[in-house]
Amino acid sequence: MTDALTRNPLFILVRPQMGENIGAAARAMLNFSLSGMRLVDPRDGWPNPKAVATASGAAHQVLEYAGVFPDVPRAIEDCDFVFATTARGRELTKPIYTPEAAMGEAHRRIAAGQKVAVLFGPERTGLENDDIVRANAIITVPVNPKFFSLNLAQAVLLIAYEFSRELHQAPAIAPGLAGTEVASALEVEKLGDRYEESLDAAGFFFPEDKAPMMKRNLRNMWARFGLTRAEVQILHGMLRQITRRRG
Repeated sequence: MTDALTRNPLFILVRPQMGENIGAAARAMLNFSLSGMRLVDPRDGWPNPKAVATASGAAHQVLEYAGVFPDVPRAIEDCDFVFATTARGRELTKPIYTPEAAMGEAHRRIAAGQKVAVLFGPERTGLENDDIVRANAIITVPVNPKFFSLNLAQAVLLIAYEFSRELHQAPAIAPGLAGTEVASALEVEKLGDRYEESLDAAGFFFPEDKAPMMKRNLRNMWARFGLTRAEVQILHGMLRQITRRRG
């Protein structure tokens, strides 16, 4: 099971509302040999007997191994690259992929040793901007613009199918050169925390009513850059030197 998880993307269901939909998503994943599921703050708690009943045979191979997390940052902290599935979020500056292109990118990154995750939003509202800003890129399905809503299991099935289809098309990718190891989501999150704290102390977030938007845009920028671990360390060092001299 552990080996399979390192070769496949993680599917992270963010604040899912109905156990039946979690079970249906698990079943869709196993249809294409995927088993890495994580849950962020499921509305009805966990474990959920309705999810198990709907998942059928997928319960033992997917749901029993599903990790449960209180928020998105913790769910993705060990991931190197994160996609957010949404029909919205275009006001955020991020690359937008079709499912096919996204799963091609996922294969290339996984072959290079990275851990890839895909975020799926709650059934009623989808992902919020505060979720999307922590992703590196967006997946948008080219559906009818007058009726673009997909239910949770449909979205999971579509992405899982594209990943499975790419297994027969993706070329082998050699690991990256030394010094280009991608920073994890946790490392990027901590970098963002440090810069936000220092900028706040310097009075950068002004006026006060615009501070939340400014902080959100800054978080989005860090995620979009696709920073390496070496670059994260450089940015920490730059800030440390600046604050030391100012002090």
